[in-house]
Amino acid sequence: MNLWYLLIPVALLVFSVVLSIVLVKRGTPAKKALAVHFLSVVAIMILTCLLPMGAAAAEESSPAEEAAASQSEQVPVDNSKGLAYIGAALAVGLAGIGGGIAVAAGAPAAIGATAEDPKSFGKSIIFVALGEGFGLYGLLIAIMILIL
Repeated sequence: MNLWYLLIPVALLVFSVVLSIVLVKRGTPAKKALAVHFLSVVAIMILTCLLPMGAAAAEESSPAEEAAASQSEQVPVDNSKGLAYIGAALAVGLAGIGGGIAVAAGAPAAIGATAEDPKSFGKSIIFVALGEGFGLYGLLIAIMILIL
């Protein structure tokens, strides 16, 4: 049953992309098709966040099970693993966004400098590589968070 919870958002995302492609091929402006796709992705994200809540609400226990659970030992809940996953995701995501912004600013300048003077290629490519390094550092930090 848990596999279905994973397949529903994937199927909806595929449907959203196909719908956007069909809209563009039928003559709808690309901005309108992109807006439809963006709104459907937001709706899918909301649905993805609400599905686990509905599944948790459906799993109510009976009074007999609650009595048995209260008599047995209570195991403390450790949320540190979940916070580690959130930290790793933030490290990779934010580093990837920062690296993309840096490469988007540095690469056109490097190409322009190389077009004017081919000898400046080595100097200008360093700035592009520095921007790409942000993403790699984020990945390295995420791996360290998950291993330790």
